[in-house]
Amino acid sequence: MTVSFAAQINSVLAALILLASFGLLVQRRIYGLLHIFAWQGLLLSISAAVVGYSAGLHHLYISAALTLSLKVIALPYILYVLIHRLKIHREVEEVVRIPTTMLIGIALVVFSYHLTAPITELSDLVTRSTLAVALATIMLGLLMMITRKKAVTQIIGFLAMENGLFFAATSATYGMPLVVELGVALDILIAAFIFGIFFFQIRTTFDTLDLKAMERLKEEE
Repeated sequence: MTVSFAAQINSVLAALILLASFGLLVQRRIYGLLHIFAWQGLLLSISAAVVGYSAGLHHLYISAALTLSLKVIALPYILYVLIHRLKIHREVEEVVRIPTTMLIGIALVVFSYHLTAPITELSDLVTRSTLAVALATIMLGLLMMITRKKAVTQIIGFLAMENGLFFAATSATYGMPLVVELGVALDILIAAFIFGIFFFQIRTTFDTLDLKAMERLKEEE
């Protein structure tokens, strides 16, 4: 695989990852969010494997395997079980309407490309063209957290932000050291279990996971 061909494949994968981020913004069904999040994780793992092959960095294969097992299998399964037990079957409720959210998302993508333009010109890495997409993925994950009412969907937004951080590390420096990646993977898995316990406690106490409803209860107190 030549360097230019690897760069082209990685650019295509970056475009699909960005498309998945917009898919998370427009998706109204909770199970649809899980499916898109899993697809985004799969694209990230393929991207890491492609970069590892083209750059001759074998530790990126381990990163790709960790991403595949954690973000495509483990976390979506944990969230699926959590949503099923909490009996969350309603559509996703947003604070800002979806067309407005999409316009904000497009503006964030343009800002990301403008912000990373000087870095892209100086870099000679295979992944230099994907750094803007990585930054945009982080911002779109943050936007999802801000524009959603349910705590579960905000957690998915947080995990999407972490996907962007992983992609940014791969794009900027060919990945983090393996020890750091293992630690981050373990922290995310533990956080998923903590979030599950936290959600059950909220549901038991307030009988809802709607943040607006919890704010009203706090105001009444």
